[in-house]
Amino acid sequence: MKVVIVGGVAGGAGTAARLRRLDETAQIIMMERGEYISYANCGLPYYVGGVITDRKALQVQTVEGFSKRFQVDVRTENEVVSVDPEKKTVTVKRGEETYVESYDKLVLSPGAGPVRPKISGMEENHVFTLRNIPDTYRIYDYIEENHPKTCAVVGAGFIGLEMAENLSERGLKVTVVEGAPHVMPPIDMDMAHQVHNYIRAKGLGLYLGQTVTAMDKEGVILSDGTKIQADMVLLSIGVRPDTAFLKDSGIELGARGEILVNEYMETNVPDVYALGDAASVVNIVSGERTLIPLAGPANKQGRIVGDNLCGRRSAYKGSQGTSIMKFFDMTVAVTGEKEESLLAKGRLYRKAITTSACHAGYYPGGDMMTVKTLFDPRTGVILGAQIVGGQGVDKRIDDLANAVRFKFTGLDLQEMELAYAPPFSSAKDPVNMAGYVIENMMEGMMNPFYVEDLASLPEDAQKVDVRTEAEYAGGTIPGFVNIPLDSLRDRLGELDLTKKIYITCQIGLRGYLAQRILVQHGAADTENLAGGYRFYEAMKKDQEAKAAVPRNCTACGKEI
Repeated sequence: MKVVIVGGVAGGAGTAARLRRLDETAQIIMMERGEYISYANCGLPYYVGGVITDRKALQVQTVEGFSKRFQVDVRTENEVVSVDPEKKTVTVKRGEETYVESYDKLVLSPGAGPVRPKISGMEENHVFTLRNIPDTYRIYDYIEENHPKTCAVVGAGFIGLEMAENLSERGLKVTVVEGAPHVMPPIDMDMAHQVHNYIRAKGLGLYLGQTVTAMDKEGVILSDGTKIQADMVLLSIGVRPDTAFLKDSGIELGARGEILVNEYMETNVPDVYALGDAASVVNIVSGERTLIPLAGPANKQGRIVGDNLCGRRSAYKGSQGTSIMKFFDMTVAVTGEKEESLLAKGRLYRKAITTSACHAGYYPGGDMMTVKTLFDPRTGVILGAQIVGGQGVDKRIDDLANAVRFKFTGLDLQEMELAYAPPFSSAKDPVNMAGYVIENMMEGMMNPFYVEDLASLPEDAQKVDVRTEAEYAGGTIPGFVNIPLDSLRDRLGELDLTKKIYITCQIGLRGYLAQRILVQHGAADTENLAGGYRFYEAMKKDQEAKAAVPRNCTACGKEI
């Protein structure tokens, strides 16, 4: 069996390694258009920032090492430019030469390249994208040799924000520009408020809902006319499958150029498989086909394709987009569907918002984390989760990722027996706490309302802040009257229990306790602010900061 693999890195190299472990006699040829076959994509920003100092550390496998260990004919700087499934051949460009290679089985793992739109004047500035090791070296060397002072990062997804952090660590004044209303597409706006505030607190500029319409040697010009100074520009506005070479092959592609495959990673053409960032997969929550360009799924798919090449018939059951990002000392992590997507699809859901410490409160050095858990209101099955915090976010998102993958319910979250010791967690882990809140919501024990509902509350509604007097004096939501929780039973006469009562506290816990007191004293209807004043304060601070962002006229340079 002669197998030609197009592309290396996680998908292609993973397929080759698995195939060799199963079949010592197979002829394996791996074509990689670049110089490197297997490298740490996710580690590239940290080389730019100086966290990783050894260039060799970025290479997971060298050509020589991989070829020797797995007996693979590795051909770097060989670009497959077309595929002929009828003849079972690929046409390959090597330098100025072109040749044809036959195959019995073909594996497509070409990956996805960064989107680089044509922007007026971009040739006047120093514009970079980050996809591979040569891109990394170009950015690093430019900084070393030219000592730029300012940089505009266009696009605030995972790579954009990781690069913003690392460029800032190199001493550049960084401004982040994002065309969407909030950073990081996999999270929702309510969770993004905290991230926006943190970005600004770290000294970075932030422009939201703005696109770059032009550039010059001094910087970038935004859609509202604001000009941002930038000695260099990093474009990180998304990726597109590198599948142009398949245009006339008969291999079925989707609307974005993604390769369509079935659960066995087979294309519509016999003996042709596809995987990785260029292949569509099933979202395990929605059941829809989508692109999820992540290293974890690509590695799993490589193993599955290797199995299927050898007749083992392994299936890929889908992806859920579990991902995590470090941004200075903040961690942002997601899994499954987000609220914005569920709304767009018309799917029923409810959301629980909890705030927990990463470990026991009496153990020093802890961080708080906000957990947003989305669930099916009929079954309690977990549909997705987002966490923003510091320490301990990583292990909680992994627990919730398993909950999404295996269709756990809120009750299942309660029953998870998770490792506990004061330096690592609390006896009631943040994941357990999410489960308790979900159960309370489903049983009607805790009825929430949300920060986005505040503007529509009736002016004459009863609004109660049950925090302490000192907390209340430090800031409250307009219109909320202070009745501390521990005084509530004695001051019930100040409330009309026949009318609806809206409650807030700091994070939601005391508000829930107040609900239980009021309901058992005859209150007809109560609602508790999910996330509490802490969540509201993050939203308010973000909104005020957005309104205060300076705008400069491109003609005269004066603030507008």
